[in-house]
Amino acid sequence: MLATFGAGCFWGVEHIFNKIQGVNSTRAGYLGGALENPTYEDVCTGASGHAEVVEIDYDENVVSYKSLLDYFWRLHDPTQLNRQGVDVGTQYRSGIYYHNEEQKIEAQESKDSFDKKNSFGKPSVTEIVEASVFYPAEEYHQGYYLKKYQGQEGPICHTLRDQY
Repeated sequence: MLATFGAGCFWGVEHIFNKIQGVNSTRAGYLGGALENPTYEDVCTGASGHAEVVEIDYDENVVSYKSLLDYFWRLHDPTQLNRQGVDVGTQYRSGIYYHNEEQKIEAQESKDSFDKKNSFGKPSVTEIVEASVFYPAEEYHQGYYLKKYQGQEGPICHTLRDQY
């Protein structure tokens, strides 16, 4: 199965999802814009309309989509519009990009649950949109933190909270 999430810089998002049992693989990439085959430079301008996202191939017999959604809400601040921390721009928007009707329903239920908990004192700005064409990011973005720290742990741009 596939799941696709945007939660700011895709480096940290990919790094966290890669550690989850049942996740077979991840790919950093771009989704949601009008430009075909965008480059990182295109996406960084904000003009392409794409979000930085991570596409996750997972084994639903090991990890549920609902569990992946839980990680999604815990690894970023979904109340920040078009930004995460110091990263600012529409490419850093919070988004859940569903691949089927069941994912759409579960995504909306999880957003409602997040908003009800009021963890950040305001509702999420997370968009829930059907997944469109996914464009893999350039190779140097794939597994970025594993490459940067040569397989060791180092500081990353996302922190996984215990709960949302």
